[in-house]
Amino acid sequence: MEQMTLLEKALVKVKENGFKYTKKRETLLDYLIKRNRYVSAREVYDYLNEQFPGLSYDTVYRNLREFCEIGLIEDTELQGEMKFRFSCSGNFEHHHHFICTVCGKTKEIYMCPMNFFEEQLSGCEIEGHRFELYGRCENCQKLNE
Repeated sequence: MEQMTLLEKALVKVKENGFKYTKKRETLLDYLIKRNRYVSAREVYDYLNEQFPGLSYDTVYRNLREFCEIGLIEDTELQGEMKFRFSCSGNFEHHHHFICTVCGKTKEIYMCPMNFFEEQLSGCEIEGHRFELYGRCENCQKLNE
């Protein structure tokens, strides 16, 4: 049996969550998959506007937010701006990141510190969390030398 690509899996998830297929949505997801890092909504808009002249920035931003809500895209605030990336887990599973503050490159972190915090917060109900480490990746450190 053939393996589905990340884009194909993403488009299935889009449909399962009640969104219509459009070439613009496919192109948005494909762009994020290929970039494989956090990018600004403006970067996504600029790319899509080249492909689909006249496309509204609000439409791009709304799609990014909606795809975040269904777990297809991850968001973070980096240097005072919201950034987005395709969920790096093919199964859209829980994970954390190291994020380069210069280029936006990310590395997955394969452990979750929540057990430590849950022990210290007995009696509290934790409704969610986000754990990200920020710094400079190997390539950006070399550029500063």
